[in-house]
Amino acid sequence: MKIKYLYQLIVSHVSVIVISFLLISLLFSHYVEQFVYDNKTEELSSYGQSILQDFEKNQRNSANILKNYGHVLQGRDIQYSLFDERSAIIYSTSTNTPLIELNEDEWGHLKTGHKITVKQDFKRFREGVTFVLLPLHLNNQFVGGILLTSPIKGSREIISQMNNYLIYTTIIALAVAFILSWILSTFHVKRIKRLREATSNVARGDYSVRIPYSDFDEISELAGDFNGMVEKLDLSMEEIKSLENRRRQFMADVSHELRTPLTTIRGVIDGLKNNMIAEDKKEKALGLARNETMRLIRLVNENLDYEKIRSNQITLNKQNIQLVELLNIIKDQLEGAAGERNNVILVASNSDVTVFADYDRLTQILINITKNSIQFTESGTITLRGIALENETMIEIEDTGIGIDPADIEKIWSRFYKAILSRTTNPYGEFGLGLSIVKQLVTMHNGTIQVTSETGKGTKFTILIPH
Repeated sequence: MKIKYLYQLIVSHVSVIVISFLLISLLFSHYVEQFVYDNKTEELSSYGQSILQDFEKNQRNSANILKNYGHVLQGRDIQYSLFDERSAIIYSTSTNTPLIELNEDEWGHLKTGHKITVKQDFKRFREGVTFVLLPLHLNNQFVGGILLTSPIKGSREIISQMNNYLIYTTIIALAVAFILSWILSTFHVKRIKRLREATSNVARGDYSVRIPYSDFDEISELAGDFNGMVEKLDLSMEEIKSLENRRRQFMADVSHELRTPLTTIRGVIDGLKNNMIAEDKKEKALGLARNETMRLIRLVNENLDYEKIRSNQITLNKQNIQLVELLNIIKDQLEGAAGERNNVILVASNSDVTVFADYDRLTQILINITKNSIQFTESGTITLRGIALENETMIEIEDTGIGIDPADIEKIWSRFYKAILSRTTNPYGEFGLGLSIVKQLVTMHNGTIQVTSETGKGTKFTILIPH
């Protein structure tokens, strides 16, 4: 059975209020009843003590005293009777019975000088009364007492009137509470429905939905958390879409790049097998097949390197390296490739500049960046610098090539990213993995790498590695 949350809230609120009012009403009714009867017995006791005191002081004129008190108390609907030690009535303003009916316990208390009060009695008198018994002692001897009675109908009327007021107040309070509960419950249910609708939109793939947020209560805080979650989901989906697009582009690039060397290798093999290649051209054909094979190996190695770095499977063996020697080695290795594009590689570093790094990985970093500079520079200069700073070593690779568009600078570190279409023909790092690997390796050295570039004037990579 499904019960709406609105009705659950209203029932819970009203139930709590009803139970609370019932408990308060019972306690208040009991308190009022107790107060009325206590007040009545106090009044009877006060009159009784006054009568006894005047009776003791002026026994000769006792008849007049008793009559005068009878007239006064009659106006207050109070009757009294004076009785002796045998409970025989000596004087009475109301009762016609000759004796006062008391049980042994009451007589015992009275003879020892204790006052007896009964808030409600329906048996010993013609109507329900509140009565008080006060003992009378003369010369330290019990000689009787006085009985004062007052009908309880007046007290019951007061209590009944108070209870009526209490009922009216309870009904009004419940009506107000029900209205307020309905308003508050409707307000909260609307907010929950808004969250539910927003959640449904997110489930359908709409990540633009947002919920008004404030610091009013926990539901508002939940709305804030929901907005934060949706924003992160939106960013994640954008990233997933971007990665998916890059993956598709990568697969297209891989298919294209693999097709070319594989076709070349297959053509060479078929030519050799069918003796379709002249003897004097076989060496060149084998060299071409070897170069294409090396391209495939580079692709595999770049992907393996990236995955190893990303999964922390590479351990660095750091040592102090004389930087000028390493830069000269990089120059020697790449001078041939630079010469093919009419580029010149220059080394600018003092002999005392050292860098604390893993030799193989630092070599990989510098080769990747330098190859990148060679690719996008023609008839220009690539400069390799080493500079010793106070707490770190700075390495710069600067070229005079075509530069990088400012909008593409932050994107060049992404896996599979290609700033321009000409990279598809790059013989080094053809698939956009090179700079992504460089970024990871520099980070593993606790270093930083930055790029500054101006379109048409060149690019400078700056690496900082701490001592």
